Amino acid sequence: MKLSNFGFDLPNELLAEYPAENRDESRLMVLNRKEQTIEHKMFKDLIDYFNEDDVLILNNTKVFPARLYGNKEKTGARIEVFLLRELNEEQRLWDVLVDPARKIRIGNKLYFGDDDTLVAEVIDNTTSRGRTLRFLYDGSYREFRLKLNELGETPLPKYIKRDVEPDDEDRYQTIYAKKEGAVAAPTAGLHFSKHLLKRLEIKGVNFAEVTLHVGLGTFNPVEVEDLSKHKMDSEEISIDKAAVDVVNRGIAEKRRVCAVGTTVMRAVESSVSSSGMLNEMEGWTNKFIFPPYDFSIANCMVTNFHTPKSTLLMMVSAFAGHDFVKRAYEEAVKEKYKFYSYGDAMLIL
Repeated sequence: MKLSNFGFDLPNELLAEYPAENRDESRLMVLNRKEQTIEHKMFKDLIDYFNEDDVLILNNTKVFPARLYGNKEKTGARIEVFLLRELNEEQRLWDVLVDPARKIRIGNKLYFGDDDTLVAEVIDNTTSRGRTLRFLYDGSYREFRLKLNELGETPLPKYIKRDVEPDDEDRYQTIYAKKEGAVAAPTAGLHFSKHLLKRLEIKGVNFAEVTLHVGLGTFNPVEVEDLSKHKMDSEEISIDKAAVDVVNRGIAEKRRVCAVGTTVMRAVESSVSSSGMLNEMEGWTNKFIFPPYDFSIANCMVTNFHTPKSTLLMMVSAFAGHDFVKRAYEEAVKEKYKFYSYGDAMLIL
């Protein structure tokens, strides 16, 4: 498979600027791999496809307000700082992206907030847009993190051209988000409402929670035609014994084991035992899944509609079959499904 196999025409108006009014009332396209059929449903109809003791694997990462705006010392130029990951808690060192990058050099200072109580010094260059910042703040670590959260805004993807609105703080977060560390939402999970989760629970569906802190690398463009030469950025994973027990019981009993999102699929496929079962894990993964690929853990998947030539589309094609996904995406464009982070969903059986 080559990069060019994953191109398609996506009209701009199908990129979702806003989420559905109600989480579980986005549209759901259901793909049956065995029958090669496509159905059009609502997301709340998902419950009809699961039975007692089936398993849903959820990513409980929590998005933090990673986008800050500061002013450069002396010139006062407005600079966007996107927090990627914390490097050192004690020294308050962070990997960030800055924009415009050409204005930001080692030694520069950036001031945040109306009172300039938070200051950052640029101490290293990492990539063309990447910098390492040391934050200077007169307070405890907890107070410092509260200050970052206060000054930061919800890191909506760049394709959304509108300003961030108050509702985004809630809607760009799954209802089961717990462990802060993601700079982008695990978007397949955004469709689950409390009501739908409760209905699934009453039906006897089991839940397993894993953590993969989504990084911006998930959305990096693939710039090589030969997919085997593309390198994914690393993302942090945590899979505990409770999740392992639920998932492996589902596999052993030949239940439906469903990965909710590409992030979950990447997490579980990064920690597979020699016998094809899930292992506990604390660490990092840069696993890149593209066709052909043999999946070990999940036999079902919930995912959003992805953009052309994206690594996410490649994973979905590996799971459902390239030709079938291509046909489904042609149908999605024709039926005007919404794409990307706030878009509609697909269930692959």
